[in-house]
Amino acid sequence: MPCALVVDDSRATRTVLARILSQSGIETVQAANGLEAMHTMEREVTSFDLVLLDWNMPELSGIEVLEWIRARDDFRSIRVVMVTTETEIEQMARALQTGADEYLMKPFTREALQDKLRLIGLMS
Repeated sequence: MPCALVVDDSRATRTVLARILSQSGIETVQAANGLEAMHTMEREVTSFDLVLLDWNMPELSGIEVLEWIRARDDFRSIRVVMVTTETEIEQMARALQTGADEYLMKPFTREALQDKLRLIGLMS
């Protein structure tokens, strides 16, 4: 079963994302900010197939976490989807250039998230 790390400072958003992923056959672990996400990933290096990453968070931003993920060889195969309220084209381009595999804008629907999971090969 694939495993995802859901990173968002909103507990409600984490809960919604985790529920959709669980119903889609993906196990989840949650982190409330970028620093917690990094510590979790370091502890469980081979565990994650996917990271759903908010942009605006305390401690470290999602873009900083994305840069850290993409700088590490042991995380190269992890797919990253930015899930954020940042809707400007420049922000989307920056996330994709930094290494995000997909970009999902809040508010999102179950269908929109599942479409992104299909695009990155985690759902059929």
